[in-house]
Amino acid sequence: MKRPLAVNYASGEKTVIVAYYPHPKGLVYLEPFWENKAEGQQATVIEGEIKGEGPWKINDAIISLVGCQGTDPDLAQQLAQWEFHVQSVEEGYYQPEDIRQLARKYGALV
Repeated sequence: MKRPLAVNYASGEKTVIVAYYPHPKGLVYLEPFWENKAEGQQATVIEGEIKGEGPWKINDAIISLVGCQGTDPDLAQQLAQWEFHVQSVEEGYYQPEDIRQLARKYGALV
């Protein structure tokens, strides 16, 4: 399993990233509970060159590992809620190919 990531924007907005893929213009990602969002808002594309070795920077966005409990309480809580949700749904609910197919709708290179 990949380590959980978070994106922090210069505006102060931040969220956990639960899936991410290369995009011709940068990176496309899904945040927790994407399936509850309206069509066309289920993924986000960050445009720009990916720089760094981690944390990574794409324009005004910084992508880093979600820290341990207490490092960023909001992100830690968001991640904990997502992990609980994933464990509580029936097995096979989140199929990797279904997630990639959704990401492809947003231009992901997978």
